Amino acid sequence: MIPEPEAGQARRLLPELVLVGITIIWGFTFYVTQIGLTHSGPFFFVGLRFATATLVLAAVSTRSIRAGFTRLELGASLSIGLVMVAVFGFQAAGLLTIPSSKSAFITALYVPLVPLMELFFLQRMPRRMVWIGIVMAFIGLILLAGPEQVVALRLGVGETFTLLCAVAAAAQIVLIGLFADRIDTRRAALIQLGTVSIGCFALMPVFGERVPSLSAPLFLTTGGLGVASALIQVAMNWGQRSVAPSRATLIYAGEPIWAGLIGRVAGERLPGIALIGAALIIGGVIVSELKISRKPKIVPA
Repeated sequence: MIPEPEAGQARRLLPELVLVGITIIWGFTFYVTQIGLTHSGPFFFVGLRFATATLVLAAVSTRSIRAGFTRLELGASLSIGLVMVAVFGFQAAGLLTIPSSKSAFITALYVPLVPLMELFFLQRMPRRMVWIGIVMAFIGLILLAGPEQVVALRLGVGETFTLLCAVAAAAQIVLIGLFADRIDTRRAALIQLGTVSIGCFALMPVFGERVPSLSAPLFLTTGGLGVASALIQVAMNWGQRSVAPSRATLIYAGEPIWAGLIGRVAGERLPGIALIGAALIIGGVIVSELKISRKPKIVPA
């Protein structure tokens, strides 16, 4: 029989490993998305991707759906879904006037924003080592995006939209952490995915985007990404039941590492400073797990 402490550690480790798995899938989706966006505008592409994800999840969740949606599930999941629409919408709006490298840097601000939101809105104070890990991961993300982005940073229209994207991304993680243990994982993900799909389709006329020519590459990429999105959203809802938002953020910060590794396999090359950034992100995750033991006070006899 496995000793209870080891069993407890295994139960705590499993959700974190699931979240790590999400970041690996994200790394693949980033590369596939780049291919798909050559055949479609961003909002139609994301809308079709999440519509596919909604249909896939609905097909495998009939028993859960029959049980019925609670009022809390509807309200919480709709809120998370609308925040996710804001993430995609603000990011796309920003990319109209700023390069993707600057967008990646500003979006990375969600990393330090999550523990701040957790502190102010959930009244949870992350541990000291978690804060140190957050700082390390954020510096690592800056190195991955390119330090020149810090020097060139100015708050124009595109930068402001992307900053709002970072705030929305942080809010998404915190909201999932707030409601995850009180709602059904699949039913919640179904509402979230459907909300993103409808929201992105609705934003098309706002940005002057038209329906593209339908093609096999478009359906193949959105189909594959749809299956991945369904898996990711269910895994996030399940994993964050027991993983605090600040800890989950550190794990999610590893996504650019996997994207870079996959890109390298595809022929891209990461500069040396980006590799240092990747090491800092991994170090931040490890450091956040350390606990400082305080020496007991010696009481004089």
